[in-house]
Amino acid sequence: MTMDRAKLAEFLRRSRERLRPEEVGLAVGPRRRTPGLRREELAQSAGVSADYVMRLEQARGPQPSTQLLAALARALRLSEDERDHLYLLAGHRPPPGARAGEHVRPALRYLLDRLGDTPAQLITDLGDLLAQNALADALFGCVCEIEERDRNIVWRWFTDPRMRAMYPAEDHDQLGGELVADLRAAAAHRGYDRAATALIERLEAASDEFAARWERHEVALRQGHRVRVIHPTVGPIEFDFEILQTRATDQRLRLFTPPPESAGIEALELLREVGPATAHRDHR
Repeated sequence: MTMDRAKLAEFLRRSRERLRPEEVGLAVGPRRRTPGLRREELAQSAGVSADYVMRLEQARGPQPSTQLLAALARALRLSEDERDHLYLLAGHRPPPGARAGEHVRPALRYLLDRLGDTPAQLITDLGDLLAQNALADALFGCVCEIEERDRNIVWRWFTDPRMRAMYPAEDHDQLGGELVADLRAAAAHRGYDRAATALIERLEAASDEFAARWERHEVALRQGHRVRVIHPTVGPIEFDFEILQTRATDQRLRLFTPPPESAGIEALELLREVGPATAHRDHR
């Protein structure tokens, strides 16, 4: 990434001028004429020299380190969006955003319920299924009948044959590869934290197939594509599969929409009548 010195200088200067001294605990004297903070005050708060701040604001400074950018962001009381903008102008990738973990925001639950014509699921970046709407219940089965620690789509793919029975056999190799490559991308993004490492170790111990795929070191975020799902009552249904990133960096929304004017539209209507009570009775 390339540093944009001119825009970085302008953003730092404007951010400093917008910040009122009393917001950082400084007294405002009657003779104060400088709008916002003085360079010396910002430098002291960030733990750098005033000369360095001046050179950055004059587009003459070297590329700041991520540690220095973090200190400037704190001193300037930047929001998360403003902080990310600061990093990008300085030629660095922004730090990871906030994580939601297993907490499902009420707005996302409401959205899932409002998507009455589309099977929709909320999952974590590691593949833990957090919530799904009624039509997804009807398509894949209710998660209430799966132990909480096993509500992970990667785990179920490599340990539960009933999960694979929901997809045509000729698609299994591709789907398995996508799941493993996506998991590696998520684990790397997390810095192989405790949750990611525990899941990977559990999968390696439980599935030789997973272990072999993991050794290939394939990595790719899973993208939308065409996917076929086999329902025991309705039969095969073709979907356009999309993954949408939520505000939290560790949660994703998965949507299954039938192609326009396809037989999948009528199949979903029938699926809605079948309902979750009988869906995948033999696949759990």
